[in-house]
Amino acid sequence: MSNFYITTTLPYVNAEPHIGFALEIVQADMIARYRRMLGDEVIFNTGTDEHGQKIYKKALEAGVEPKAYCDEYAAKFHDLRDLLDLTYTNFIRTTDDHHVAAAQEFWKRCEASGDIYKKEYSTKYCVGCELEKTDSELVDGKCPIHPKLEIEFVNEENYFFRWSKYEKAILEHFKNTPNFVMPPHRQHEIVNFVKAGLRDFSISRLKEKMPWGIAVPGDEDHVMYVWFDALVNYISTLGWPEKGNFEFFWPGTQVAGVDNLRQQSAMWQGMLLSAGLPMSKQIFIHGFFTAEGQKMSKSLGNVVHPKTLVDDFGKDAVRYFLLREMPYGADGDYSSARMEERFAELANGLGNLVSRVAAMAAKYFPDGVDMVDFDSLDLESRCVDSMAKFDFKEYIDTVWTAVDRANHQIDVEAPFKTIKTDEAAAKKTLSEIAGMIRWIGKMLEPVIPTAAKEIARRYEGAKLEFGEPLFPRRDTKEVS
Repeated sequence: MSNFYITTTLPYVNAEPHIGFALEIVQADMIARYRRMLGDEVIFNTGTDEHGQKIYKKALEAGVEPKAYCDEYAAKFHDLRDLLDLTYTNFIRTTDDHHVAAAQEFWKRCEASGDIYKKEYSTKYCVGCELEKTDSELVDGKCPIHPKLEIEFVNEENYFFRWSKYEKAILEHFKNTPNFVMPPHRQHEIVNFVKAGLRDFSISRLKEKMPWGIAVPGDEDHVMYVWFDALVNYISTLGWPEKGNFEFFWPGTQVAGVDNLRQQSAMWQGMLLSAGLPMSKQIFIHGFFTAEGQKMSKSLGNVVHPKTLVDDFGKDAVRYFLLREMPYGADGDYSSARMEERFAELANGLGNLVSRVAAMAAKYFPDGVDMVDFDSLDLESRCVDSMAKFDFKEYIDTVWTAVDRANHQIDVEAPFKTIKTDEAAAKKTLSEIAGMIRWIGKMLEPVIPTAAKEIARRYEGAKLEFGEPLFPRRDTKEVS
């Protein structure tokens, strides 16, 4: 048994959870469940990012104190635990007292390394990204990620982090750790970004202009820039700067969207080097979902909320869709038709298989079938390879090979017919397929945990139990 640490990014609490973050946290949950299945001790972290200009503006618009605004939305993200059947162990908020103290200690260590200095500067700034923007990053003067927001101009004295100092060290780490960022083309992308030259970045804001942030140690006129504060959560949640879990679980694995590539795999790594701490273990970068072929946006009214989907299809079906539908290393698309198709796969492919075999076994062999192990070595090794590169779709496709094989064996060997002439052959068929179903249920526990546990319960012994459909018929309706 070994220790394993997995964390999502922390979403801003400026809107309700949408399918994009649902994807990320379900992916992280699958990793956590899979590692527990291997026998590892797992810490799984998520939470909420609650400082910065974006949150401050939203709170002002709502006419409430920033902390009260954050409390309301943090609860909505915490509710994902039950909604999506998540197993996270830690839920950190960047307004937590311990995180505030840890962020200030981190600042002090970077300062002691000579990596924090103050200067006057002017820049273009996207509040949506909470990042500086160069002209080359803008499209028609707008941020391509947040095209409806006006680019702001910042002209003030800030503290800066000496990121440029760690350019060679970060590139050397990429060279020595070829799978540091997954998929591989994302590592290639960030290598090219760093090779182009790292620029020191601002890590504070004037308190009189933007008071909602963690105080800069020793300077009451400044608060920390939100990214500098928020990234520290990955270690503050482990109890850092005290040893405790930090000593046994860091470095960890991080899951993030492609819009976080630079921050997670280069900014955070430079900060860790400055503070004298080990760099992250590995970073997985996932794509984004569009909706019916269009980018999701409030103005188009096509933002897909996980609660709507769960209310209609159930937890397992939503998890299954998110994990199997997103192409590895690319963007995916949500559509009502594809959601229906994925649900049908579960109901007709897996659910019907589990029910048919149990029903036949109970009818023809009430004393039980033989306990037969499924020869899964080849499929299991493929699953191991898939999880090593975080290809969740490939993992499920591999397990589904066994689902298809079991359904094919029923059709070809027809135990419902051979029982009339060759009882031993019918029993052999049902015993073999029952063994396959046990393996399928075990391997799908990280994907569809509720159904997987029910399969394990019904098939735990020689006497198979017939029960209600795992994925009941539902009224077809369009969801959004």
